[in-house]
Amino acid sequence: MRVIEIAPITVSCARTLSFSLILFALAVSSQAQTCLTSEDMDATTRTTLQNTARQYFDLAAKGDVATLRQNAIPIVAADFGGIEAAVKDHQETFAGAQATPRGPFQLTVEGNKPLERAEFLCGVFGKSGQTANSAVFVLPNLPPGEYAVVILDVAGKAPSTLSFVLQRLASSWKLGGFYARSSQVAGHDGRWFLDHAREFKAKGQKRNAWLYYMAARELLAPVPFMSTLTTDRIYDESQLLRPADLPEGGNTVDLVAGGKTYKLTAAFAVGVGTDLDLVVKYSAADISNANQTYQENVNFIRALTAKFPELREGFTAIIARAVEASGRDYGTMLAVKDIK
Repeated sequence: MRVIEIAPITVSCARTLSFSLILFALAVSSQAQTCLTSEDMDATTRTTLQNTARQYFDLAAKGDVATLRQNAIPIVAADFGGIEAAVKDHQETFAGAQATPRGPFQLTVEGNKPLERAEFLCGVFGKSGQTANSAVFVLPNLPPGEYAVVILDVAGKAPSTLSFVLQRLASSWKLGGFYARSSQVAGHDGRWFLDHAREFKAKGQKRNAWLYYMAARELLAPVPFMSTLTTDRIYDESQLLRPADLPEGGNTVDLVAGGKTYKLTAAFAVGVGTDLDLVVKYSAADISNANQTYQENVNFIRALTAKFPELREGFTAIIARAVEASGRDYGTMLAVKDIK
């Protein structure tokens, strides 16, 4: 079994307030951590968690960030900008939609110090790791307390999930994290990307396969700190063909073309309407001259597709983003059919 923290690699993900960012770091301790699945917990707790999630969804659908903030744990309420932005980003999608909660998970940390790495094994595990109904949650720097993760499937204008991290304070479950994610990219769900990743793998197109595996894993994980049997299998399959010439997980790789070396920093699939495009970021010293940066992006796209022609089959367009050290960037998109 492999437990991984999944980095965002697809478009249409709301800005989220990572739960790990709202918690402070202290030393490792030997405290106990336990997890109850929906089947394990008592009916009253299960119903309360699902009803609380529905209530918070209804507030998000109305754009009522003030009431959401009032129902947040103090450290989140004090810095609510990330959640407020995510609510605004998804309000149109949530308005009038039907939200169906999945079985919740109840997580408990005992002791008197935060856990540097709280790992919760939820459900039944076999000799090879996870089973169809299990899940693993990994949360860094988690203080003692009672928590819950409730995932809602949202059926509306665009299929999506909305997941809440809740913390029990006194007799109430308060908002500790808000994760809104599209369930589709360019009109396709995670299973579609997984099927096509395997097709590209069979053709020997390991870069297309890798990028599609990453999109599948992202779409099938409602929150970045959760893994399941499906995401573990995708991880195992994808590692067998992980390309050394594409960036992943924060590493940088070099693309040498035309006597110039481009330092690639990120590559991921993105949905633009019904088109599936590839975004590739590379480091740039200066992007202040728009005309010059545009031409450099075009040169980069041509060099990239010349070196990896399989990308023409996997994507409708290539989007190059030249990124300065400051984080400022300049993007250029070329349809694959127009790349000469």
